[in-house]
Amino acid sequence: FGLLGLGGCEPYLTSGIEPGVTRAAEVREHLGAPGIEWRNPDGSVIWEYSMQPAGTRCYHLHIDQDGVVRAVDQVLTAQNMARIVAGMDETQVRRLIGKPAKTHVFALKQETVWDWHLGEDATRGKRYFNVYFDTAGRVTRTGHETVMPEN
Repeated sequence: FGLLGLGGCEPYLTSGIEPGVTRAAEVREHLGAPGIEWRNPDGSVIWEYSMQPAGTRCYHLHIDQDGVVRAVDQVLTAQNMARIVAGMDETQVRRLIGKPAKTHVFALKQETVWDWHLGEDATRGKRYFNVYFDTAGRVTRTGHETVMPEN
């Protein structure tokens, strides 16, 4: 198991977790409490371990009714981002791609923007995925942003 919050260790965070073998108690012992628990109608649960804001991944651990990990998914993907459409609510977005790195409220524009950190380098800057919400908490649009490094 890895440690949370260490961006360079992100791929190794889940390396000791074996679906069908590892128990929820073992995950909690090594990774700590999840950022959020999503309860499913069938009694299973999804535990979220987000590496935001420093990292670029968000893991969902699917745990069955018996407390056994059934799957480990990295959910902050281009495929999942493409599934976000106008009209979705904040809970649907959070459950799909995890906790954002930053939240901005623009009172005059009557919108809130959530940003997910996607990566960075010296020449291209920090890259973010953005989701824009209206005052009712519904998605109006999505986008990408690059913040260039200051010289």
